[in-house]
Amino acid sequence: MKIPRRVRGAAYRAFYNLPHPVRRGIVRMVVPKYTVGAVCLIRDAEAPEPGRLLLLRQPPGRAWGLPAGLLKKAEPPHVGAARELREESGVRIDPDDLEPATPNAIVHAKGWVDMMFTGSVPASTTELIVDGGEVIEAGWFALDDLPRLTPNTAKVLGVYGMGPHAS
Repeated sequence: MKIPRRVRGAAYRAFYNLPHPVRRGIVRMVVPKYTVGAVCLIRDAEAPEPGRLLLLRQPPGRAWGLPAGLLKKAEPPHVGAARELREESGVRIDPDDLEPATPNAIVHAKGWVDMMFTGSVPASTTELIVDGGEVIEAGWFALDDLPRLTPNTAKVLGVYGMGPHAS
């Protein structure tokens, strides 16, 4: 059903005459909401082609995934990515040294968005530190010999031409 132009115009005028907090509340009720996370694709800077990738094993520990986590309120995505990388693996990278991946955002059907970043560190001099709770194990894996991946990790890596779903 097409809404007449006159009615649509009146509705927009009424909406924009509302106080800003009320308009924001209406938009939040109507527009889909997403949880936003930051994900790191960290390569071993010393590995020959095809390269090695940092992966983490988290509980229940049957498959491997990428360093990732939810952003804190008002946290810039690259800062959140560096924070999560440090918290989960012990790897320290200045947020400004992380590069936005292309594509930089992956929208998942189940209501979350992953902001994707790439970086590299020399594996031989980078100590991997895990807490044993949130992360059970961290390791470097050759891109042509990846371990069993979580379904989401396999999907995300496929977007970047890596892993079992690479095109």
